[in-house]
Amino acid sequence: MASVLAWISGSGVVQGMIIGATLAFLTAILTMNIVARTVTTTINGWSSIRKCGRTDNGVLVRAACAKALPAVNVFEEAAYWTTTRDGSGHRLSGRHEYILHFPAGQLPPNDAFWSLTPTDVVGYMVSNPIGRSSLDDRSNLAKNADGSIDIFIGPIAPAGFETNWIPTKPDSQFEVLARFYGPDRKLYEKTAWTLPDVERLQ
Repeated sequence: MASVLAWISGSGVVQGMIIGATLAFLTAILTMNIVARTVTTTINGWSSIRKCGRTDNGVLVRAACAKALPAVNVFEEAAYWTTTRDGSGHRLSGRHEYILHFPAGQLPPNDAFWSLTPTDVVGYMVSNPIGRSSLDDRSNLAKNADGSIDIFIGPIAPAGFETNWIPTKPDSQFEVLARFYGPDRKLYEKTAWTLPDVERLQ
């Protein structure tokens, strides 16, 4: 066995195969990233690949979708938007506090449900002491005096609006995933409603 391992470690053919496989893998990742950028729609800092889930997609678009959002439905059935930056273009960080402001009557329009979930840069939900990983249309969100609703994302609970708060892990970068199941037409066609920016609180 030792002689076989020694031959493998010294074989130019085997080393060439390993190098070739590594280059092929890196090329595939680079290609998928390029394709994903060409089919990504971005509005108010929120991005989505609206083509995902369609049967007429080519192999490159399917691969890009599988890398970004595995097992995703068509956009008209389940719309997914993600953001990694605030309204000023800065990277979202657990060191800061953020707010999403929805004017009165302007929560996400949909026929099923919606949710907002902070995740780490890999896509996993962020663990926190209160065990709240997201807020959705079933959350008991507190309203402002004018009927508008603010959702807070950050390491510190906002006084008086704890029910509207999603904790983040301090000193860690994160992104926010917005999911809309059974989205209203004006949401997925961008005709009358878009997600607000994630604004950093000073």
